[in-house]
Amino acid sequence: MKHLNRRHALLSIAVASTFVPAGRAAAQSSGPATEGREIAPGVRRADYTKRETMIPNYKTVLMRDHIYQPGANTSSTMPNDMVCHMLEGELTVDTGSGDNVYKKGDVWSCAKGMPERSKNTGSTVAIMRIIDLLPA
Repeated sequence: MKHLNRRHALLSIAVASTFVPAGRAAAQSSGPATEGREIAPGVRRADYTKRETMIPNYKTVLMRDHIYQPGANTSSTMPNDMVCHMLEGELTVDTGSGDNVYKKGDVWSCAKGMPERSKNTGSTVAIMRIIDLLPA
């Protein structure tokens, strides 16, 4: 085996680093706007995965996306506890205490029984990723 000096080591690290992408890792993005099923005009739901959880009081977690076209909206009551994340775009959401604007990267939670009125008030597609916490 050849002797490796400091200069060779630094050169090797510099070369290797050119093959590693810069920046942060990205979350899985949603599929095409035609993915899933329509749940309201201009809003699609794409279901992804469902697993058992180790969180007390919950048996299962389910991950899904709601994909809103500009101007599209939904209105419902929370069927279960959940955690939401804005994957893309922005939504104006009212959960009974007034409007909140959630933008790309924001996270929030909702409790079972809360009202929810969501509207894409932006000019691009908005994707809300939802982690449902399903009781036993």
